[in-house]
Parts: sequence; structure tokens; C-alpha cells
Amino acid sequence: MNVIKLKYEVVRLLEKLISTPSFSGEEDETALKLEAFLRSKNIEVNRSNNNVWAVNKYFDKDKPSVLLNSHHDTVRPNKGYTRDPFKAELIDGKLFGLGSNDAGGSLTALLATFVHFYAKSNLKYNLIYAATAEEESSGKNGLNSILKKFPEPDFAIVGEPTNMNLAIAEKGLLVIDAYAEGIAGHAAHMNSDNAIYKAIHDIEWLRNYEFQKISKTLGKVKVTVTQINAGREHNVIPDHCHFVIDVRVTDEYTNNEVFDIINAFTKSKLKARSFNLNSSSIDSNHPIVRAGVELERITYGSPTLSDQSVLSCPSLKLGPGDSTRSHQSDEYIKISEIEDAIDLYIKMFEKIL
Repeated sequence: MNVIKLKYEVVRLLEKLISTPSFSGEEDETALKLEAFLRSKNIEVNRSNNNVWAVNKYFDKDKPSVLLNSHHDTVRPNKGYTRDPFKAELIDGKLFGLGSNDAGGSLTALLATFVHFYAKSNLKYNLIYAATAEEESSGKNGLNSILKKFPEPDFAIVGEPTNMNLAIAEKGLLVIDAYAEGIAGHAAHMNSDNAIYKAIHDIEWLRNYEFQKISKTLGKVKVTVTQINAGREHNVIPDHCHFVIDVRVTDEYTNNEVFDIINAFTKSKLKARSFNLNSSSIDSNHPIVRAGVELERITYGSPTLSDQSVLSCPSLKLGPGDSTRSHQSDEYIKISEIEDAIDLYIKMFEKIL
């Protein structure tokens, strides 16, 4: 497959994807465009809900498999946009538009890589390409919903903007709803059972507590109280205070372990929204990591969550673009970043395939 032509084609595809709204749970039209692109390359396509995937031509069930995954859903554009978020504009080598950086560049660069190797025989690994939905909302109809539909991969590359550096570990996410209970009363009278004060006690503990185990790649577990709500009237002592705890969990703990520690030291009633978004990692000596290091890419631990959290196999987060551009106004990706990513993906796989 002519790589130069392939680079041109996937950039044109990305322009079409940007021009097609694909909020989480509403990705039908972008799924159709991805299906059409794969079929134009004479590749058999599978689809479930808005997830699209394919396997290499000479797929061999007796060989190990590699999953190449990225998502085609987006968040909703914020009010700070000065450009039309659904108009793909190419200006000075930058392609502007919602989803260009997160994660259209990775999605299309991995697609180009898959197409490049698709018809090659005698590969050491099978290749599975999956363009998935509902990543931004951690929805039930995303990558997690199709993992049983193809052979379990031995490892995965998850495409997210990392400046093509190797995110060999990623923090998990634990969201906890906390409920402090008190006794309602008139604010003019003595009442030591104020739900807000009880919540403050727990919040202060959360603010100051440090988990003992520190990850070599991800550092410390990070705990942040992000929402709080209590009270209806200025003169009524509230009997209820609800607050939300956002915990970024490292590979030193499971989500359940972190929950148990917080629950043991706080008085509020806690309820985790999910325990499924765990930390993920890949061994720094894994062949795909070594291949990237040999190509002068650095390794690091990522604080942001991706679809790695639903994978049970080792996974590497790697893609073009800059994570700080994600969800920002006037999002963009450089064409050179996509083209360089395709070259780097291909070189990495040539070392192991």
C-alpha cells in the first residue's frame, strides 16, 4: 500500500469526520463513514451499535493478536469556540475542528497503519482495528461492548494524543457519591448535627490524606472533591449534604482498595458509581515499548482516562496531537503530526511483526 497516498486519504477522511457531529451515543453517521472507507479498501467490516472493527486479511486464530483502538465520538463544543466546530478548516498546516485532536488524528493514523499491513501474509501477530463509540461518556455501548466479539488481544495500542510518546501507564478513575446526614432544625437554635459540618470534616480529611504507595510511573493517587450540595433555606440547618469525590487511581491500588480506605476514615455514607475504570499499564520491557524507545520516543505515565480502562490486556496509549488541546476551544491537529504518526506506527510494528 502506497503510504503517501494513504496519508492523503485518511486526512480527507478526518475532514469528513470533523464535519459530521458525533457526540457520545450519537455516532451513527461517523460510523457509516468509517465503514465506507474500509469497504473502499476491500476490507470486510463488522459493526455493533456505533462500533466498527475489522481484522487483517490473513487472520490466524492460532496467532496472538494486537488491538489498534481509538474512538470517533466527541464531547460537545464549549462556548469559547471562535470557529465552526463542525467545519474542517486547514490553515497553515493545522486542521481545525471538533474531534481533530481528540481523537481523530489517532483514529485515522491507526486506520492507515492497519490498512498498510492488512494484506501482508506471515505476520507474527493478527491485527484488529476498532473505531469505537462512547469513550467520552464511558458509555455501555463502547469498546467494552464488543470485546467478546473478537479474540482477546495479547496487547493493545489505544490512540489518544500523546505527542507520539509512550504512555506506559494510565491512572484509573473512581467517582464516589458521599452523603453526610444530620438533623434538620432552625438556624437560630442550638444544633450540633449540621450535615454540612459533617461533610466538611470528611472533606478536610480527603484534602489532607495521602495514600502511602507511590507509583513509579503515575506518582500519587489524586483525590479531589468536585461537587457539593446542601440546604434549601437560609434559616434551616440541613439534614443532608451530598458531595462528589473524584479519585485518580494509580497502578499501586485497585479501585476497590482505594474505596475501602476512604470509607474507613470518613463518616459519610459512600457509594461508588463504578469500580470498572481501573488503572492500566504495559511492561516497560514489552516488545512494542522497546520498539518505540529504539525510535527515540520517551515513556511516561498518563493522568487522563481512556478506553484502556476497560481492557484486561496490557495496553499502550500512543497517538498524534497534544492532550492539552483536547476539549479546548478551536481544537486542531497538525497534518504533519498525523503523517509522522503513521510513519512511526509502521516503523514500530515492522520491528515486531
